[in-house]
Amino acid sequence: MKTALSPALSLKGEGEFGALSWGRGTFLLVAAALALAACGGDKPAAKAPPAPAVASAPVELREVELTHSAEAIVEAVRQSTISAQIAGRIVDLPFDVGDRVEKGQVIARIDERAATQVLAASQAQVRSAEASLANARATYDRSQQLFAQKFISQAALDKAQADYRSSESQLKAMLAGAGQAATERSFATIVAPYGGVVATRHVQLGEMASPGKPIMTGFDPSTLRVVATVASTQVAAIQAGARGRVEIPAVNRWIDAKSITVVPSADPRTHSTQVRLELPEEVQGVYPGVFARAHFVVGRAPRLMVPRQAVLRRSELVAVYVVPDSGAPQLRQVHLGTVSDERGIEVLAGLRAGEKVALDPVAAGAAAKG
Repeated sequence: MKTALSPALSLKGEGEFGALSWGRGTFLLVAAALALAACGGDKPAAKAPPAPAVASAPVELREVELTHSAEAIVEAVRQSTISAQIAGRIVDLPFDVGDRVEKGQVIARIDERAATQVLAASQAQVRSAEASLANARATYDRSQQLFAQKFISQAALDKAQADYRSSESQLKAMLAGAGQAATERSFATIVAPYGGVVATRHVQLGEMASPGKPIMTGFDPSTLRVVATVASTQVAAIQAGARGRVEIPAVNRWIDAKSITVVPSADPRTHSTQVRLELPEEVQGVYPGVFARAHFVVGRAPRLMVPRQAVLRRSELVAVYVVPDSGAPQLRQVHLGTVSDERGIEVLAGLRAGEKVALDPVAAGAAAKG
């Protein structure tokens, strides 16, 4: 028995496995429908956005100065602690920490009433001594006249002369005492010995001052230097180079030293020597006690240098982001050397000259993830 399935389908034989036979027209229609579905059914895939631009700089092979580096401390050539020279209550403190003081300005005043009374007493003693001296001089003059007329003896004349000389010496002593009292009264007004900046104020208004008690500590910012401790074996090379640079990490600055002075003594325990590097005048943002690094020039040589800001440090990882001509930045571990300057750091392995590295590792890392 034959069953009609469709005009285009027929069942061939009852013993076969039900294979279907397609008509030619139906096959073409189905193929065309599948092609249309494949072309128009799905949306075209969106293109990936381009990677954001990252500022970069090339790795350079350039000639740099070879240096011997040493840790150092900034100190002031002129730094003073001003102390009281008389006792009294502090009645005026016009300056505080960080204030700029000019030479000769009053930085503290001590109650001078007691010193004024002492000076007045000394001046009164001077006037008394002057009167005694005038009387002794007149007596001596009369004694000389009387002795010439043989009315008094030689002993009486000698006594008048001795009284006159004693009164003269007593007046000199009173004048010296009055001068000392005037000097002590002047100590009540404390002035700045030179222009500078107040670093520490040791007292407060109303406190009692006593001889030797610190009042203020100040320094002259135009006379700063850096003191480094180096091995004695490096002294000859430092003296031969006679040039040095100072790195101040706190303010991210490099400063050329005006001069280098090797202290002519060494520590017998550590076999080290101090070297002083004088800084230019009025270096802004640098104060005594700031940590510094002294770099003494000992030669020149070509080195492969990578920009300082390109180096990424995370615990023990030291790496840079390499920026290819196309594509996202790639993190690459590097091995740095000891040569450095304000522009870059020596790289020993991990990079080649001409490769570009990202100047902002944080932005480069975000671009790499994106």
